[in-house]
Parts: sequence; structure tokens; C-alpha cells
Amino acid sequence: MSTWILVLLRAIGLFFLTLIVVRILTKNYSVRITPFRIINYAVIAILVSLVSVNAIANWVFGIITLAVWILLPIILDYMSLKVRFIYNLVNGKEKVLVKDGKVMEENLTKLGLTGEDLLRELRSKDAFNLADVEFAVMESTGDMNVILKSDKKPITPHDLGIKVSPETPPQTVILDGNVINESLSNLRLNQTWLNEKLENLEVSLDNVFVGQVDCNGELYVDVFDDSVELPEASVKGLLYASLEKSQADLTTFSLETENIEAKHMYVREANRLKIVMKKLEPYLLR
Repeated sequence: MSTWILVLLRAIGLFFLTLIVVRILTKNYSVRITPFRIINYAVIAILVSLVSVNAIANWVFGIITLAVWILLPIILDYMSLKVRFIYNLVNGKEKVLVKDGKVMEENLTKLGLTGEDLLRELRSKDAFNLADVEFAVMESTGDMNVILKSDKKPITPHDLGIKVSPETPPQTVILDGNVINESLSNLRLNQTWLNEKLENLEVSLDNVFVGQVDCNGELYVDVFDDSVELPEASVKGLLYASLEKSQADLTTFSLETENIEAKHMYVREANRLKIVMKKLEPYLLR
């Protein structure tokens, strides 16, 4: 058999072998790549290349070496689950850089980081003032996690005792002027609904770059022609405004009428409507 045919067949076989190996070695998607994994993947790639082009005189030795570099990381990963020391040896250990608001200069030196490096990493986490940082740690993957001081943390609706409606990720229903029917089906909507929304916005489908439906069922579109001004009316906001007007009208009627029975009725209904508005506020106003 010709040499080029052998090289071709060997390269195809190693291609699918590498595909399987990569799937096995990267099955844990939650783990960011570490220096050890980078070196491991690089060596595997080099060995595969050398074996496929017959650069290694005895390809069996090449396959054995490749098997070692494939199996050892798998074994070490399994042992890392059982022994913390091995995990730290293979993946590295996190380093605390800021503790109780104080910079750990010794750990900075161990990581080869300068003060400017620390400030840059903090800025990437929206911590522009070092005085606001309570705790910061550099993970073994190179990511930094930061905890701000209690009085510097952003206020959430929970802190204010405000109830908000559950939020789900938006669904992209239009991309590059093409309708994504699968997303519409997931939302239990159809193209007729979409066409009506686009008609209300006075936008044609072929002019839409991206169209998304949020958790409130409202359509947001970005058009190719940036000179086109799109209305920002919110159906839920208009509904809440209508409820507010009705409640205000009932209050006005109660003040204007001289009929005691009617006055009590208007006040009662205005109060009931106010309670309903309070319950609907998290869902109609964001």
C-alpha cells in the first residue's frame, strides 16, 4: 500500500480518536482550563501530529506514549475527587488577595502579581475602589471573585422587601431577518402574532436584525437601518396606567357625589382596586 494512503488512513483514525479523547477529557464543562490541562492538550496534539505523518519511526511506541498522556489525566482527575492534596497538585490552589479589606501582599508576590494587576482585576469585577472590597480570591483558573463590603453592595428588591415576578431568559425569534419558528413554538406563539407585533412597530421582517421576546411577552427588535426610530410602548405599562386612572376616577367620584351610599361604594371599590394594583405591580412594572 502506498505511503500516502497509510498516512491518510492513520490521520483519519487519529482524528476520530482525538475527537473521542477530547470529549472524555472535557466532559466536565464547569471546570475552566488550567495550565496542566493546556500542557496536556498540547502534548496530545503534538503526538497525534507526529504519529499521523509517521515522524515517529515505530508508530506503536507513539500510540503507547499517546495512551499514557490520555489515561494519566483521567486517573489523576478521578484521584482528585478522592484526595484533596492531588486536586491541589494537579489544578492548583486558590489564593486570597484581599481579606477583611486588607491586601495580602505575600500572596500577590507568590502569584507574580503587582498592585496594578490587582486593581485591574478588581475593576473587571466592577470594584473600582479598593476601599469597597471586603474579600477577593484568585481561583486556580485565573479568575478573580470579589465580595464587596456590606454597605457597598448594590441594593436588591429583596433588601427593600419588594416582590418581583420570576424572570426567564429572552427567546430570539428573529435573526438576520429570518424567523426562528422553534423559539416561537417554545413560547406558544405563532407567526401571525409576530407579524402583528411588527406591524404595530411599523417594521418589516427583512429589516430586523435581531428580535427577542422577553419574559413579559414583549417583542424587542433591533433593525438594520439605525435611522429608524422604534416606539417603546409597553403593553403591561399601559395596562397598569389604565388601572391607575380607574382608581383615580373612583376616588374622584367618591368626592364629587352627594349620595352617601354611592360615596361608600366608590371608596370601597377604589380601595379594592388599589389592593389589586399592589399585587400586580411586580408583574406589570419592572
